[in-house]
Amino acid sequence: MSRRKALSHETLEERSLHLSNELLQLPIWHFSYYHLFLSIPDKKELNTEYILNILSGKDKYIVLPRCNFEDNSLSHFLLTDATRLVVNNWGVPEPDGGIAVELEKIDIVFIPLLAFDREGHRVGYGKGFYDRFLSTCPKHTLKIGLSLFEPVKRISDIAKHDIPLDYCVTPESTYSF
Repeated sequence: MSRRKALSHETLEERSLHLSNELLQLPIWHFSYYHLFLSIPDKKELNTEYILNILSGKDKYIVLPRCNFEDNSLSHFLLTDATRLVVNNWGVPEPDGGIAVELEKIDIVFIPLLAFDREGHRVGYGKGFYDRFLSTCPKHTLKIGLSLFEPVKRISDIAKHDIPLDYCVTPESTYSF
């Protein structure tokens, strides 16, 4: 997290744009439903607006998560012109209701993370939102991590409920697992 915090705004934007362009190389653009998190600017997260623009330009269905802090679960809503976004107590922009999307429809999940390793394991923010969500996704759903940095050698504290990634994309490379 300290590496991310040290990034200048200009470097963060440049890395976000490069990552989005790298994402275009994946063989995933024939699918319909793409689940995308919205960035928390104050946390210097990857700017997902570039990915949002790619998805919109390709006329894809964009699904946004909404956090439930009582049980650390996610609900999923279709992004439409009528979708109202609100910022929750953790600073996460999310839909204020809307058209719910069934998990079976979701083809691709773009996953926020702090770090990943060469085996497809990831470290998230520690609340388990995505671990719970990914464990309920259909087998066909592709899990794509988005990282501003290259992988670490090994993440040692893997739990049996952790779901590995299918791909992870960085500004420089794409990793397939």
